[in-house]
Amino acid sequence: MAQRLHLVFGGELVDPTRSEFRDTSQIHIVGIYPDYASAFAAWKAEAQRTVDSAHTRYFIAHLHRLRDEERVGSPTEELGG
Repeated sequence: MAQRLHLVFGGELVDPTRSEFRDTSQIHIVGIYPDYASAFAAWKAEAQRTVDSAHTRYFIAHLHRLRDEERVGSPTEELGG
């Protein structure tokens, strides 16, 4: 069975209505978690810690969706050409 890894990350956005980071070199990588529940707990802690900053957002990325070990070539690999 494939691992279901989740990445929690965030930072300051250009505009709070969009998901474009102001400075990608300043993205805060919170961590990689083995399940959604622990990723959600980490996301929630960071979101609450930065609640006073309207331009700061945190996200959960489902890393397991980027790589499908059962397929010969995953959609992500095909993007690289």
